[in-house]
Amino acid sequence: MQRQALVIGNWKMNGSQPLVASMAAALAAQPELLKQVTVVVCPPAVLLTSWCQATSALAVAAGVQDINEHADGAHTGEHSLQLVAEAGAEYVLVGHSERRQWYADSAARVAAKVQQVMAYTEQPVKLVLCVGESAEQRAQQQTMTVIEAQLSSALAALTSAQLSRLVIAYEPVWAIGTGLTAEPAQAQQVHAFIRNWLTNKWGVSGAAVQILYGGSVKADNATALFAEVDIDGGLIGGASLQVEEFLAICAAAQARSR
Repeated sequence: MQRQALVIGNWKMNGSQPLVASMAAALAAQPELLKQVTVVVCPPAVLLTSWCQATSALAVAAGVQDINEHADGAHTGEHSLQLVAEAGAEYVLVGHSERRQWYADSAARVAAKVQQVMAYTEQPVKLVLCVGESAEQRAQQQTMTVIEAQLSSALAALTSAQLSRLVIAYEPVWAIGTGLTAEPAQAQQVHAFIRNWLTNKWGVSGAAVQILYGGSVKADNATALFAEVDIDGGLIGGASLQVEEFLAICAAAQARSR
């Protein structure tokens, strides 16, 4: 089954108006790449409108790095799914390891955020669910147990009709911001486990879900990672802040699509 290659840049709490302009201009010069790879950038929320305006004529999507689990209300500093969708977001990250570790995103809260995304039907915003294990969990050979628990909890209420709006990002916590990365075979093993889990639960529709690798992907390892059968692209952190590096990663995904 051929799945469209997908590359998502997660700028985290970084970026600037000049980076928006330079990244948009660089992508505009790559029309063939944009035909073969779905490219998404998730800037900080305050840059979302600027990104949407800069890429309005391009086949490039915008996303956000998180949403609140409530639809509205007295939640100072937070953003609802409706607010970010109206501002132009087409993708939303949920359950990123940094949110789980530092900002109280428990399994229950992640599940509630998943439901907020799926309950919003005004426009088909896509959910990118992040899962992954810590170094200690991997050392104790708990990787698959941890990931299965994260998938089961977050997607318990999902229906087969909603699968077209789901993306899974496997991000081993021990490889985020550390310079470490899973070997392609290691990453593939986990991606295959996730693919089998989705297939067992939802059949062909589950098998069609895009699964991304998100652990320190760079230009020099992207080609090998994306060559694996169950790795459909990447969730890119630091490298997405460097225009040429990000374009090289997108080119590696383009090679997968050929």
